[in-house]
Amino acid sequence: MSASAPTTHDLIRAMPVLDCTDIPRSLAFYKDKLGFAASTFGEPPTFAILQRGTVTLGLAIAEPGKAAISRNWIAYIYVADADALYAEFNHHGLNLTESPIDKPYNCRDFTIDDPDGHLIAFGHTLDVDPLGPGLSDRIGRNLNELA
Repeated sequence: MSASAPTTHDLIRAMPVLDCTDIPRSLAFYKDKLGFAASTFGEPPTFAILQRGTVTLGLAIAEPGKAAISRNWIAYIYVADADALYAEFNHHGLNLTESPIDKPYNCRDFTIDDPDGHLIAFGHTLDVDPLGPGLSDRIGRNLNELA
């Protein structure tokens, strides 16, 4: 298989889906505070798709009794300028859990908590690699191995 000849088996994109306890509350947060556009499904809504730029997230009503939320990142969203986005979110009065800082994995990022306690990181790469730290090189190497 060549890298330039996509097949019906190619992966196109991923959409993290976050459990939430109150879709309208979460929609208000993601739309009003983070600037996402939203489409909802069901009345009252039981699922939502959020979009800002090329980033897509889903929201789904949590199943009763579901396990506690992990304090690991639920999503890492690459942005053009972490400091500028941090200033935008700060202007909206968000509870920002961490200021932008250069990390050992060659990104500058910060984190926020959403209304359901999900930890989301926003950051930009400090590499010249547009896909993220070392990803173009790794992806290219993997594609060559498949060819």
